[in-house]
Amino acid sequence: HHPRATESATKYFLTQATASALLLFSAAMNAWMTGEWTITNMNSYTPTTILTVALAIKLGIAPFHLWLPDVLQGLDMMTCLILSTWQKLAPMALLILTSHQLNTNLLTLMALASAITGGWGALNQTQMRKIMAYSSIAHLGWMTLVISFAPGLALLNLMIYLLMTSSMFMMLMTMNATNMNKLSISWLKTPTLAASMMAGLLSLGGLPPLS
Repeated sequence: HHPRATESATKYFLTQATASALLLFSAAMNAWMTGEWTITNMNSYTPTTILTVALAIKLGIAPFHLWLPDVLQGLDMMTCLILSTWQKLAPMALLILTSHQLNTNLLTLMALASAITGGWGALNQTQMRKIMAYSSIAHLGWMTLVISFAPGLALLNLMIYLLMTSSMFMMLMTMNATNMNKLSISWLKTPTLAASMMAGLLSLGGLPPLS
């Protein structure tokens, strides 16, 4: 319905198509080297590295994160909610399944880059969708850091992230707040919801007493 939405759809399609092609390429390369089509016991360095990069692109982990804020900014809140929560499940499932064989050093580097990018990128934003996108990048960074050491803990982190992000987007939809200005005047219209939102934001940031 809007040129900005069309641009977002195109960016999303191109990014995900590239990531899917890399994913299939790593599986094909592994099959060529080992003679079997399972990706849960890759022994070679190159296929595992390509697999890690492909999943990082799909999830929007730094340094492959640049598509995520741009795509979210062009979409409506409901689509942003789906893209930030439901669309993370399949790549995260693959990441957890293959976590024992992935390159730990590469994952750690990407995780630290994500945490730094997510924190810094959100500082000078006024658009709520972009702030939520950078929040997603930062959270995925911490999950990626934990995943090779304790996949169960990363799964718990993912569940908490999905719950918090869903509630945040639903509150933003109810208040019809797309930027900071609308959010600051929502206190006059819905004081209870605005207070709940502050609690949600503190919880999303993991700040006391909601840590």
